[in-house]
Amino acid sequence: MARQLQISSEDIQRAQQLRDQATTVADYRKALSLILVAELSLNADQTADLLGTSRRTVFRDRCSIRNKDDTPKNSWGGRRHCFMTIEEEREFLARWEEKSTVGGVLTVPPIHAALVECLGHDTPMSTTYRLLARHGWRKVQPDTKHPKSDPGLQSEFKKNSPKRWLPPA
Repeated sequence: MARQLQISSEDIQRAQQLRDQATTVADYRKALSLILVAELSLNADQTADLLGTSRRTVFRDRCSIRNKDDTPKNSWGGRRHCFMTIEEEREFLARWEEKSTVGGVLTVPPIHAALVECLGHDTPMSTTYRLLARHGWRKVQPDTKHPKSDPGLQSEFKKNSPKRWLPPA
C-alpha cells in the first residue's frame, strides 16, 4: 500500500505565495505541482500530464517547496575544486610575469613544474593552461619570417625561377 501524502497548510500557503510571485514558468509550475495535489486531489501522473512535466519533476518540485528550497537552478557555476585562491594564483604568476615583460620566452612546462612543486602533488598540464587562461595569459606566435631573410633576393628568385618544375630525367 502506498504512503498517504501529508501536505501541511504551511506548504500550501508557501506554494500559493510562490504562485502569486512567480516570474518564470518554472516557478509557476513548481507552485502548481503542490496546489493541484492539495486542492484537486490529483495524483502525480495526472499532475505531470497537466503541467507537461515528468512525474519525477512533480515530486522534486513538491520537495523543494516543502524544504523551502529557493535557490535558482542555474546557480551551479563556480570553482569547487581549486588548489589555490585567485590571489595565490596571482602571486604565483607574478614571478613569471617579470620574465615575460623583459622579453624572455616563456614556455608552459617550466611553469607547470613550478606549479607542481608549489602544490606538492602532480596535476595535469591542462590545469596550468587553464590557470594561464584565467589570468589573461595568451600564446604569442613568433614572426613567420627568418631573421636573415632578404625580401629583395626572394622576389628576384620568384621572377627568374622556371614557371614549371620538371623532375630531372
